[in-house]
Amino acid sequence: MGFFNRFRKRKREAEEIRDAALQEPNAENIPERFMDSKQAQSYIMQCCEQIIEAGKELEEEKSEYRIVTDYLKDIQMIEELPPEDFAEVRSAAENVQNLNRMRDDYHNSEKRISDVQFVQMQQEEDVIPDAINRLKSNEAYQNTVKRDMNYLEGEKNEWYYNMLELGRQQKILRKLSVAVLGLFTVGMAILFLLQTAFSFDATYAYMGLILLAAIGSFGVFLKMTANQTEIRQSEANMNRAIILLNKVKFRYVNVTNAVDYAREKFHVKNAYEFNYIWEQYLNELKEREKFQQANEDLDYYNTKLVRLLKRYRLYDANVWVNQSSALVDKKEMVEVKHNLIVRRQKLRSRIEYNADSIRSKRAEVDRLLKKEKVDTQEIRQIIDSIDRLKTG
Repeated sequence: MGFFNRFRKRKREAEEIRDAALQEPNAENIPERFMDSKQAQSYIMQCCEQIIEAGKELEEEKSEYRIVTDYLKDIQMIEELPPEDFAEVRSAAENVQNLNRMRDDYHNSEKRISDVQFVQMQQEEDVIPDAINRLKSNEAYQNTVKRDMNYLEGEKNEWYYNMLELGRQQKILRKLSVAVLGLFTVGMAILFLLQTAFSFDATYAYMGLILLAAIGSFGVFLKMTANQTEIRQSEANMNRAIILLNKVKFRYVNVTNAVDYAREKFHVKNAYEFNYIWEQYLNELKEREKFQQANEDLDYYNTKLVRLLKRYRLYDANVWVNQSSALVDKKEMVEVKHNLIVRRQKLRSRIEYNADSIRSKRAEVDRLLKKEKVDTQEIRQIIDSIDRLKTG
């Protein structure tokens, strides 16, 4: 409510002072028959000090009473303005009120990015778009290289396990060749015994056994030869995969370092977050520009409102800058006027109370001075200062 908050505070303070003053002792509370000369002098001094304090307060209240009255006169002059003049004042006040509301909305709005992020974006503003695209490209390349690396790793393992399987087969084939040789030897021995002991004609049996042994041995030989060729090919393929994998790992390390550096430099987790912060920065930049423009417009309309009100020689035209709502809304103006009237009534009562208190205490001091015949230079100086305060 502008200056009226100040008046309410002064109102509470004045009431507290009044209540305290009402509880202060006066001359009637102290039996004079118990006073000696020094006590009377001390009591007179206390009364003089109370008069001085009350006089200062009275002057402050009179000054404030005049101010309140001047504000009421300002309101009356505003209310009596011609419609076309008041419409111009109201229009300026509406602009002031709307711009103040815009500023408040900005201050109360939730921040999209931190001040640290805003400053960094502002410092790196020229390179940010390229940095975002570069990080996005590097992250995509990193994912591609990682997939290639995983594929080559799988291919290398595949050829390695294929070599292991072929090696296992070679062992089995070698054992099988030994078994064929053994069976051939046993068969030949049996045929020889049959031929010798029983005069058995084993010519065809020898031929069949030799044929079977030859076929078996040749089949084992062919398989072992094929396996050996495949082992060499698998080893070559595995070595090729390892060479490619090392190249891809080198690329992956380089691109990962570039990605990690960009993330660390701009304090982001990925390009998506980087782009989001950049967009929020651009939005915040627009909001700040709007806020700055609103401040400039507010200064303009504040000056315009004060200039318009000064035409009518108001007591205080500047106060309506912070009280523009009363110029726009009649209910607000009624409340302002009511508060001022109540305040002035309280001040009038307080002024009357302090004036009566000063008169009664001064009369009491004069009475005691005559009665007790206490008239020191110190008391006379204080009384003179009281007279100057009253007549000043």
